[in-house]
Amino acid sequence: MSVAAITETRQYLTFKLAEEIFAVDVAKVREILEFTTITKVPQTPDFMRGVINLRGSVVPVMDMRLKFGMPVTEKTVNTCIIVVEVNHEGETIIIGALADSVQEVFELEPEQIEPAPRIGTKLNTDFILGMGKHDGQFIMILDIDRTFTSDEIATAGVVAGEAA
Repeated sequence: MSVAAITETRQYLTFKLAEEIFAVDVAKVREILEFTTITKVPQTPDFMRGVINLRGSVVPVMDMRLKFGMPVTEKTVNTCIIVVEVNHEGETIIIGALADSVQEVFELEPEQIEPAPRIGTKLNTDFILGMGKHDGQFIMILDIDRTFTSDEIATAGVVAGEAA
């Protein structure tokens, strides 16, 4: 059974967090940056590592490991920032997603994507669009528009606006 929201073949960018592989629709990816200096902003959630200057624009950077309850992302030669476009209440917000490494871009057919597992009632898995399989590994396909809550997006927007 495929995921109802996915009706056509799409390309996905895969990235690693610890040993897990995640994917995001390439249409949501603006660019991939090498790890750079991140300026910490006081009184923001732990997973919001701070902001970067991207060609004169202030972009909030979220540590995806911390967002998903994993240990903090350690800087390595492969650590990168995936700049994504998040739709929030009709507005496009630019966010940097800190990841251990970027893997590859590949296509998945709708029938190759299974629905996200329902893990009890306490855990919110709405941000997982589905589970794909590629080269024998499961890949969690993120709905980047639902990965961050409204409050988190609002905080990111305020941080980007204030730092500008």
